[in-house]
Amino acid sequence: MPSDNRRQFLRYLAASPLMPASFRSLDRIFQEPDLITAPEQALNVMDFEPVARKAIPPAHWAYLATGVDSDGNVLANREGFTRFALRPRRLRDVTAIDTSTKVLGVPWQTPIFLSPTSSGKAFHPEGELAVARAARVKGYHQVLSTVATCSVEEVTAARGAPIWFQLYPTDDWEVARAMVQRAERAGCPALVVTVDLQENSNRETQARGARIDSRPCDACHGGGDQYANRMRRKPMFTGLDLSRVTMLNPSGLTWESIKRIREMSRMKLILKGILTKEDAALAVRHGVDAIIVSNHGGRAEDANRSTIEALPEVIAGAGRMPVMIDGGFRRGTDVFKALALGAQAVGIGRPYLWGLGAFGQPGVEMVLELLSRELKTIMRQAGTRSIAEITRGFVIPRP
Repeated sequence: MPSDNRRQFLRYLAASPLMPASFRSLDRIFQEPDLITAPEQALNVMDFEPVARKAIPPAHWAYLATGVDSDGNVLANREGFTRFALRPRRLRDVTAIDTSTKVLGVPWQTPIFLSPTSSGKAFHPEGELAVARAARVKGYHQVLSTVATCSVEEVTAARGAPIWFQLYPTDDWEVARAMVQRAERAGCPALVVTVDLQENSNRETQARGARIDSRPCDACHGGGDQYANRMRRKPMFTGLDLSRVTMLNPSGLTWESIKRIREMSRMKLILKGILTKEDAALAVRHGVDAIIVSNHGGRAEDANRSTIEALPEVIAGAGRMPVMIDGGFRRGTDVFKALALGAQAVGIGRPYLWGLGAFGQPGVEMVLELLSRELKTIMRQAGTRSIAEITRGFVIPRP
């Protein structure tokens, strides 16, 4: 893990005989810092990760942290940002910074949004409700997962504003239709269909974490082959006949399936998981309203390609269609780079779950505060006073 490499390097540096004696007395600087004990002590969103890891049960933590195969795409998402450098401008009046924007015609206070993540109560007893309340306080838009542990009605009420609903259509179209219609009745203006997970993926880190967790999984997740047992803590499935359901995202999902989903409601239709210009162009042809460039947080396939690297070609294929992105965003500068490359909005996932697992709602609030603060800082440093001023000229590929 990168944190392990950093720890080894810092220990080497502190003990090195090449370090001048005058500096060796300051070797405490190079030691791993103590874990924060309150949200306001965090210097960046990564400070929440080790606290959450200590607080969350091993199997749940492994589920949160896992990628697929060797976790290469989780690392690739972070490394991708190093392939782009910034071109800041000087001598501009940046006294006032405005992070507001519009997405699909709706005003947002910030271009950063909360991507759908499952099983919020696996990380904190209040789950998605704590996340929604934090989003309300900080003015962030939220997308709710099909497999959330709180219902779309509860989360909409806690957020105090309409949210988007993310759909895993399952292999039973009547179940999909029921969830889509329920989300529409709850006031969701957009449906986000995840298209990058074909049945299952090889999540080795998750499997290893489950082996060291002594708690009986059946107590929470249900057992056996009955899908209803496994979904019993997922409120969006309550009251539905799951006797024919065997998987969340069937491998038979096609563009014809997207047309079928489109006909289920009047909500805006967004595809999450597009990574190529060819598929972006097909999305335009099939009347999709927007795209989210995503590789499922590195949990779909081990392609060793970051979403930020895929973004330019997707935008080229999408034409005038709005394009958003998630995957590995941890810093305000990461968000700035994506906006400069043409993304209209940027989603985060693991960071707000770290805040949730570490401190509940206050932790999520501080994660959102830090990202907003960092985005304003880099906007000011780059000479951009509004989101509209963040253009392609502010970023350049590194050789």
